[in-house]
Amino acid sequence: MILKPLLAIAILATTLSPAAAAGDAKAGERVFLKCRACHQVGEKAKNVVGPELNGLFGRTAGTAPGYSYSEANKASGIVWDEANFREYIADPRAKIPGTKMVFAGLKKEQEVDDLVAYLKTFNADGTRVAE
Repeated sequence: MILKPLLAIAILATTLSPAAAAGDAKAGERVFLKCRACHQVGEKAKNVVGPELNGLFGRTAGTAPGYSYSEANKASGIVWDEANFREYIADPRAKIPGTKMVFAGLKKEQEVDDLVAYLKTFNADGTRVAE
């Protein structure tokens, strides 16, 4: 009889774990429209109002060549990974007080999942990762 409750707990834990949060890169491309006024990705991406975001994950905050970052970003010590990017994109000014980023943040988890999946499709040189 204890098997049913354990099975229910296992299923619930699996569906609630961050690893189970699967983003859709195609949907993330649509979410990126909210970012596009300031950021670019792809082979011809360049810094505009904000830095280009190619190869974001694994990059140290405040280090994209040719972009003038706030002192707060440069001093944050953050190396972008999925977890800290999720915190940042939900509320940039809370994660890095003093950032120049004025975007209020993405509040819907699915949008964040999709955006992460989309950004992960770009290598540092802007080429697309084979899916």
